[in-house]
Amino acid sequence: MRKMIIMGLMAAVAIPSIASAQSAGELRHDDRQIQRERHELQDARRYGTPQDVREERHDLREARQEKREDWRDYREAHRDIYRRPAWVGPRGHAYRPVVVGYRFAPEYYSGRYVIANPWRYRLPPAAGWNRWVRYGNDVVLVNVRTGRVIEVHSGFFW
Repeated sequence: MRKMIIMGLMAAVAIPSIASAQSAGELRHDDRQIQRERHELQDARRYGTPQDVREERHDLREARQEKREDWRDYREAHRDIYRRPAWVGPRGHAYRPVVVGYRFAPEYYSGRYVIANPWRYRLPPAAGWNRWVRYGNDVVLVNVRTGRVIEVHSGFFW
């Protein structure tokens, strides 16, 4: 009986790590699939007919959709990661929905709001002067030199 309990506990500990590894592997697979579809679309534009180009565009759209669905499944399965404490903005500022091109005040991309480890949320790494910033329940990619918003994910956190 004792061995059965120990085996059950070991399985309970091992299964979440296996599920996490699968989702990371799925993410890499989806990225490779999108890259292949992009190359095939470029080849179709160079050497193919208009019908070939339409088919390759459709395939690329499907690959991107599959990646979004895998991310949504991951997010749904790991709700605790995306459940953060209440967001409190800088003093004197209130939350308003933003769009690409909006200019943030420097207080919004200070260390308190920057997401230090974007991989934890399956966000792509921010390169150069760009930073992922939590803004309300949204996540925005901000160029910290100009304060301009580059990308917005609304309703990212629960």
